[in-house]
Amino acid sequence: MRPWTGSWRWIMLILLAWGTLLFYIGGHLVRDNDHPDRSSRELSKILAKLERLKQQNEDLRRMAESLRIPEGPIDQGPASAGRVRALEEQLIKAKEQIENFRKQAGDGPGKNQEILRRRIANGVKELWYFIRSELKKVTQMEGSDLQKYTAGLLEDLGHQQRSIMTDLHHLSQTDGAGDWREKEARDLSNLVQNRITYLQNPKDCSKARKLVCNINKGCGYGCQLHHVVYCFMIAYGTQRTLILESQNWRYATSGWESVFKAVSESCTDRSGTSTGHWSGEANDRDVQVVELPIVDSLHPRPPYLPLAIPEDLADRLDRLHGDPSVWWVSQFVKYLIRPQPWLEKEIDEATRKMGFKHPIIGVHVRRTDKVGTEAAFHPIEEYMVQVEEHFQMLGRRMHIDKKRVYLATDDPSLLQEAKTKYKDYEFISDNSISWSAGLHNRYTENSLRGVILDIHFLSQTDFLVCTFSSQVCRVAYEIMQTLHPDASSHFHSLDDIYYFGGQNAHNQIAIYPHQPRTGEEILLEPGDVIGVAGNHWDGYSKGMNRKMGRTGLYPSYKVKEKIETVKYPTYPEADKQLPQ
Repeated sequence: MRPWTGSWRWIMLILLAWGTLLFYIGGHLVRDNDHPDRSSRELSKILAKLERLKQQNEDLRRMAESLRIPEGPIDQGPASAGRVRALEEQLIKAKEQIENFRKQAGDGPGKNQEILRRRIANGVKELWYFIRSELKKVTQMEGSDLQKYTAGLLEDLGHQQRSIMTDLHHLSQTDGAGDWREKEARDLSNLVQNRITYLQNPKDCSKARKLVCNINKGCGYGCQLHHVVYCFMIAYGTQRTLILESQNWRYATSGWESVFKAVSESCTDRSGTSTGHWSGEANDRDVQVVELPIVDSLHPRPPYLPLAIPEDLADRLDRLHGDPSVWWVSQFVKYLIRPQPWLEKEIDEATRKMGFKHPIIGVHVRRTDKVGTEAAFHPIEEYMVQVEEHFQMLGRRMHIDKKRVYLATDDPSLLQEAKTKYKDYEFISDNSISWSAGLHNRYTENSLRGVILDIHFLSQTDFLVCTFSSQVCRVAYEIMQTLHPDASSHFHSLDDIYYFGGQNAHNQIAIYPHQPRTGEEILLEPGDVIGVAGNHWDGYSKGMNRKMGRTGLYPSYKVKEKIETVKYPTYPEADKQLPQ
């Protein structure tokens, strides 16, 4: 056999690889004929690849020409060996490009498609709020015929809205998008949980930089949990191990670790060579142990406070989730509330005892100390309107064997009222928890057990109806984000939008112009930054146009969220521990 035969085998293998790639691309385009939108998105990528392949094929042709079997004696020297090595490298690159293309073909929808899908869903929802609000005003006018007409119109509009939202839900699951979201959410969560674990378990605790947080803030469980989350975010941003001081916790004197797993397996000692109170990240660089105050007294304020998200994860989160800042908060909640075995067992027993199963909608009604101070009174009828609407929505996606409601409240009389007024619903609740949530029982271990169970079950429901003025409701909503790829729309709040106590400014950006029609409205121009005060859930939000300094109402669909990003540390050493 002549010595050049092996080289020609390499050449044939390379040409076969290129042919396989071109065949794969062609097959991909043929398969996508029924999906012209997706094909058009891929086409520009494919044309660029083909241009590169054309150039590489020309290079191969020239290389093949240079390796043409010569007449006469064959040179088997170093030059020949070099050409063979170059061909081997080309073959490896060909295989890599084929593999990369296959990965890209199944890599889920594009970022812009996901953002647009959520914007459409939100726009339809806001349109429905507006129409419903305006037509309700008409029903108060004189004339029974007019009232009957508008009632029918509202019902018909509701059917149309649910149909559109159902179609959007199916759109979100098509072409493997649902599978992609599941995987991406799992990968992102594993990434963050691994980084937190790495931070919390330094190799040498005596030399580790630490941030000390005392849990006993003067407020309830939800508020205290959010206080620890705030501490954790500062610790993560400043690369300090969080030391949680929880002895003589007002809910459990044995401390946090008697209920949930310790925040560190190897570093719980707060001692260090130097200790000081928070004076800013730059000023504290040479201080080993820093004590953090409550967020209300924090000065200077670091950039790591909500609603900011890490810059290195921002693109992935913006593509995956409808409210990236809530997702980011949820990851710290997820790490913190890992239950001790006894609590896990108690949750399982309560699940079986109450018959908790899907489909089910969660309702949280906060009364007692909140009403008249932090929140208005809302009768059960207001909650049940939203419950019924969402059951009608769920009925378009699945079989509803029974309309179940998990009712969590600090008003023990509410369960019987709900059962009397809504006999076609099954209310699942533990009235002993309601009694333990009363002001006279609130700071006890039994009360702690009750609020943990309520939050757990609320987070497990298919949809949440509550008031975001309540910390319990917001914690349940945060935990929801850890159970689904994107549960940002799985709620209806009767009062506030989502917020995190002590957060930095919540801003939106105008995407459409708006000319005020009344003295209550404000002017919008595309690009204007709006400081959000709240959503009235009637198609309008309230906020301040920061450019013009005016506060008022504006159509909610004419703005988008302004995602704030921060250069958090990226913990490359932790990422190396993840399976590739």
